[in-house]
Formats: sequence, structure tokens, C-alpha cells
Amino acid sequence: MTYHCFDVEITDRVAHVRLNRPDELNTMTSDFWRELPEIVTGISDEASARVVVISSTGKHFSAGMDLSVFTGDGLQADAEPGRKNARLRSSAKLLQWSFTALEKARVPVLAAVQGGVIGGAVDLVTACDMRYASADAFFCVQEINIGMTADVGTLQRLGKVVPEGVARELAYTGRRMPAARAYEVGLVQEVFADHESLVAGALGIAREIAEKSPLAIWGTKVAMNYARDHSVDDSLEQIATWQSGMFQPADMVESFTAKAEKRPAAFPELLPEPKQL
Repeated sequence: MTYHCFDVEITDRVAHVRLNRPDELNTMTSDFWRELPEIVTGISDEASARVVVISSTGKHFSAGMDLSVFTGDGLQADAEPGRKNARLRSSAKLLQWSFTALEKARVPVLAAVQGGVIGGAVDLVTACDMRYASADAFFCVQEINIGMTADVGTLQRLGKVVPEGVARELAYTGRRMPAARAYEVGLVQEVFADHESLVAGALGIAREIAEKSPLAIWGTKVAMNYARDHSVDDSLEQIATWQSGMFQPADMVESFTAKAEKRPAAFPELLPEPKQL
């Protein structure tokens, strides 16, 4: 399938999703907000890959929201104030889902960023499971610099990725955080020398994850996301209930057998999600 804002390639059970509008700094147009959740949810539902890597092209990963979105019909409906404001709320929820879809996917989503990670791009990467950067990358909560409160995920997720004080400093000041500092505070897991080594490194990590049981990886992602948002007691209840239905010995037996036979383990793919009853 052809997309306006992305190129998609699946190799070795890893989906590589690339922002492909470098001349426009990969700004987030209306097509972007529609295509990203469609791509990632489709991969997850169809079980067509075990890991997704989101990277970009050009000088910057993304300069954030394209101005055309602010002037589109979804945010500028001509109606009675109550209905207009209700429509605005629904539009915000729709934009939020574009990144929440990454969090809800059954597979891990990795971000590989270069240059500027600005505004909405911070919302995107904080919804990913892990983040990797080139040495020239920087992160900026740009919304505060243009007189608005960020509203599609940064303020809800950033403080759960980095220390709260660090998140508040970024959100209140709109300063640029360079890659080296992002690594120090845990926003990114590794910094690579350049864009080429960044993408190669992120794809290598993705292939390593793709070798694991996809059912066990899915369970791990669900459990860690749940634990982030709940108490330890509630999270232990969650994983006990999950394991009562999802834990099956076949994948474990295959892991031990493959190790004994000194070969890669061969795990069945997840079943596609049902489209309808």
C-alpha cells in the first residue's frame, strides 16, 4: 500500500516505518495522523511483523504538527459554541489515538530519531516502547513556545519515562534537550554516531526482539504498560490473570529445545485479530 507520509517495509519479521517528507521536515499533516495508526494497528492486528521501528528521513525526525491541521475543518468547525467545543474535544481525542495506537499495539514499537524531535514528535516517541537517537538529535516540547498546552500525550507520558522534574523543566521552558542529556536522563536508550548507524542499530535490536516468542513479548508489553499506571498489588493481579489464560508451555519447550539443539527457536505467529464475528 502507498502512503503520503510513510514508507513501510517488512523484513525478517521487523516492520520499518519511515517518515518520508524530508523537504517539509516531516511535519504532521492530516494524512500523517490518519496513516500512522492505520499502519501500526494493521501490522499488530494482522500479525504481519513482530516489531515496528519508526525512523525518518532528512535533517529532522519531525518538526511536529503541520500548520494545516490547525486550520482544518476538524479544529475550525462553524457551529454553535457548545457543539463547536465538543467537536474540538473529539478532534483532540482522535489525534491522541494516533499515538496511543503505538502503545496499544501487540508488538513493541521502537523510535529511531535524528535531528529535531519537536512538538508532536515528542508525543510520538514517548508513546513508543524504546527510543534511540543519533548524536545530533534534540528534543523540544515546542507547544509551550507557541502559547499552548501540549495535548496529545507528552505531558501524560514524559514524566513516566524521565524524572518528573526533568519532564516539567522541558514542558515549562521549551528548551532543547540534546541527545547526550536525553541519554543521561533515560529518554533514549542509546546514542549512535550518525543517522545510518542509528537506523542499523535500531533494526538490529528489533531483530533480536523478533526472535523471542511473540506471545510472551505481547504479554510483557501489556504487563509493563499496566504496571506503569497501577499499583504493584493491582499489577500482580493483572499478570496472574493474564498468565492463567495466556501462558502455555509450548513456547517454553521450544526455547529449551532450540537451545539444546543450538538452533534459533521457531515460534508460531500471533493469530490475526478478528475483523468481525
